[in-house]
Amino acid sequence: MTVITETLVEDSRFGTLTVRLDTERGEVVVEGTAVPRTVLSRSAGTEAEEHIPVGTRAGDRLTLTVDGAEADVRPAKGRLTRRSYAVEVRHAGHVWRLLPDSVPDSRLLRDGRRLGDFTSQGDGEVSAEWRADSAPEAMDAGVGYALAAGFGTGAQPMWMLVVDAIGDLIP
Repeated sequence: MTVITETLVEDSRFGTLTVRLDTERGEVVVEGTAVPRTVLSRSAGTEAEEHIPVGTRAGDRLTLTVDGAEADVRPAKGRLTRRSYAVEVRHAGHVWRLLPDSVPDSRLLRDGRRLGDFTSQGDGEVSAEWRADSAPEAMDAGVGYALAAGFGTGAQPMWMLVVDAIGDLIP
């Protein structure tokens, strides 16, 4: 079954953006008049993991392009800690990281500087709140929205996972 969602987002700094998520193909497309077209896609023929919107966290099975130029995308494995759900992108002399910092939200950093916070439940709908003291650029928006839509945002802290696991063991 093909599941495609296309969402219009009114970004406070970059105007109207379109975020399109195709979970069957494993593709996210972010477009807008003020941002470069950014595409995150899973390799054809790669089996999708249901709990990941783009279908995989294997970096060798993913391609990210920003305005037609390929970028290096490195998702962490997604295990027990919030940090294990981070996604790193290297492109045009910069390093972006989308890193969970609460259950629903992830922060976007460029070259170690926090730009804003993203929220997405993995359904293609993404919201961004840019920090007042940051100066995000159009490329930051394209990368941030693509990563948030492709991987979702947020993660439970490790102590909550431990409590859940213990609860599952008790009859």
